Amino acid sequence: MPRAKESFDQLHPCDFYTPEELLAEEEMYTIYEIARLLQGVEPDAEIDEDTEAVLLDWAVPWVMKNAEELVVADPPEEDAPGYYGLRRGTDVPASES
Repeated sequence: MPRAKESFDQLHPCDFYTPEELLAEEEMYTIYEIARLLQGVEPDAEIDEDTEAVLLDWAVPWVMKNAEELVVADPPEEDAPGYYGLRRGTDVPASES
């Protein structure tokens, strides 16, 4: 149910990290690791499934919004998540850009 803005003590800007602020240039991350990083949690932190589901609600749109600045790699094994990383000029052949 919607709530009136006046019912909150304080409102904050809805700012998100840029890919360059969040990800290391030479690393690739799963969507789960990106979700943790967006919340200031270490990428390998143990969290419960319910919390992880909430964090993913933030991460998926962030990846979609920043897709032009990212590259994706296939999962290293079947039933594993894919990996995302910062896009560098040499990461993707020009024919695939």
